[in-house]
Amino acid sequence: MIETPYKVILFDMDNTLFDLVHAKSRACRAVTARLGAGDAKDLFSYFLRRQGGFDDPENIRDFMLDHSCYERDLFCECTSLYREEQTRNLTLYPGVESTLALLASSGYRLGIVTDAWLAEATTRLQATCLSRFFDHVVTHEMTGAHKPSSLPFLLALVLMNTTARETLLIGDSPRRDIAPAGILGMHTVYARYGDRFSHPKSDGGADHAIDSFPELLEILEPNGRKKRGTRQSTLGSH
Repeated sequence: MIETPYKVILFDMDNTLFDLVHAKSRACRAVTARLGAGDAKDLFSYFLRRQGGFDDPENIRDFMLDHSCYERDLFCECTSLYREEQTRNLTLYPGVESTLALLASSGYRLGIVTDAWLAEATTRLQATCLSRFFDHVVTHEMTGAHKPSSLPFLLALVLMNTTARETLLIGDSPRRDIAPAGILGMHTVYARYGDRFSHPKSDGGADHAIDSFPELLEILEPNGRKKRGTRQSTLGSH
């Protein structure tokens, strides 16, 4: 087999491996139904504010305060409901599990770089049965820095014992995934299918862009693109 230049493949997690936006929307719907106040889109907008993290439950507290329905016990109940419903509604993008299995069996070492906390990342990966594929998962508390800081990506390189030149990064955010990884010298793949927030969508200077997860296999073919219609693996050795 012809060798590919990559030994390690790093993935963003949310909206790259599974659809967190859909899961969050369903969780917001459950919370607003329990509160009998506002609507799911309104609550979802609170998670998009700069002052709150995309998965910070304090966004629910602010929503409740603004709708004059805050009570501590009710807030705790809604936070638990939100987390349960979000986890329950996580949906893998088509082809994710089979593609990861093929990559792992072909000798690639796989890792994740996410802004999620370790507990959240662990819960989501276990719920979607993906934990077994990844050697390392870099989470927020490991560096104290959020993407687009380069620190999470640098730590991933150290943990995976590799160089940027030998690493391919796949993510749905041009600003938070593609740009910092590219600056470090990684080759990058823009997961356009998962990007709900770039308008208009731009690849951020990515080396490749894909509209479905299995298209990643095309990039890893010896000639740079996998011939459509072929399912067998001719992925390079490492």
